[in-house]
Formats: sequence, structure tokens, C-alpha cells
Amino acid sequence: MFDLVYQHSDFLVINKHPGISVHKDDNEQPLLAAVAAQTGDEKLYLIHRLDKMTSGLLLLGRNKTAAAALCANFAERRVEKFYIAIGTKKPKKKQGVVIGDMTRSRRSSWKLETTTVNPAITQFFSTAAGEGRRIFLCKPHTGKTHQIRVALRSVGSGITGDDIYGNEAADRGYLHAYGLRFPYQGELQQFLCPPSVGQLWSTLEARQALTEWQHPWSQAWPILAHKK
Repeated sequence: MFDLVYQHSDFLVINKHPGISVHKDDNEQPLLAAVAAQTGDEKLYLIHRLDKMTSGLLLLGRNKTAAAALCANFAERRVEKFYIAIGTKKPKKKQGVVIGDMTRSRRSSWKLETTTVNPAITQFFSTAAGEGRRIFLCKPHTGKTHQIRVALRSVGSGITGDDIYGNEAADRGYLHAYGLRFPYQGELQQFLCPPSVGQLWSTLEARQALTEWQHPWSQAWPILAHKK
């Protein structure tokens, strides 16, 4: 279900495997219970969420005080998050920003609007991933449900293996929480976790991109004119 990436006295960082839910099921959270069983924690607090198909870095609080401080970091937009994804088609633009309100669509999906009242904001770079696919490095500035999945669909490159917004079936949904950086008690915490599950991550082109993106926070991300 997970790999343990880092243990701090106040929080844990894990690498969640794809296909594992972080949502409560009948008031139980099997993932948190499994982590607690390994670390010996009596109770763990979920600081943020990842979609079931999404693998990668997930932050868990080890006590109520730390959880409140870490949640405040997210609420105050002081957390930098970086994701990588593989899209099936060539995007309308190789890099840029996707900004727009998100509204409910059919079933469990969302759609991007042209309005910007309370917009989802996602910056991205992309390069070739082999066999006509693209690999994306994404930096979301907001935390909307399905935000990156909808953003990449909107630029014409639905995520490979995404059964809601994608164009191609695969051995998994190719979205991974790759990097995380945030302040805690006066120190800057930063973590990087390359993906380990999924055949398409291992193409030569994808490996080259990940080598170039080993410091995602140091990429030349443009300053956003629109901030919410």
C-alpha cells in the first residue's frame, strides 16, 4: 500500500502506491491503519489527499498540534507541490499555465470553465515520453479535486490510464505526486520521490525527463499574474 519515505517526530512522509484510497470507507482508513501498524503510532492525521489512481508523496501528522500546523500550511498556500504525469496525446502547448473555474460535470467528473471567479491554477512543462506520449511536470497552485487531470485534458493530453479523463487504457493512471516542499518550525522541508510502479515511467525519454527534473522547485517557473 505504501513505502515509508521519512519519519519526523511530528509527521511522516509516505509514498502511496497507485490504486490505494485515502478516503474513509465505513469510518475506517485502511491506509492510515497500515502505516500506524508499521510505525507504532496510535493515531495518524491525513494532512492532504491524493486521488486513488495517484501515487506518490503523502504527508501524515503524528499528533493533533502538528497536524493543525501542517494543515494551516496547506490552507495558507505555503506548500509547494509537484506532480509528474504521462499524457497520451501531444498537448496544444508544450508548457504554460491552465487557469479556470472547475464545475461538476457528468457522474464523478469535473470540467474547466473559462471564468476565473475561484480558479484552479496549474503550471506545467512537458517533453516527449516515447511512442507519441508526453511527460508533464505540473505545479498546482490550488488544491481542487481532479485539478491536474482536468488541466491536462483541457490542453488535449488526457492522462494515460485515467478512466475518467484519459484517452488510453494502461496498467495504471499515470499521475504521481513527485515533490513536496513546505516550512515547518523554521526549517524548509523538501522531499522528492520518483515513481516506481508503472511500465511507462521506464522509457528512455521518461527517465531522461526525470533526470532533468530532479530539482522541480528550481525550474524556471514564471511568476503568476493571477493569484487567488
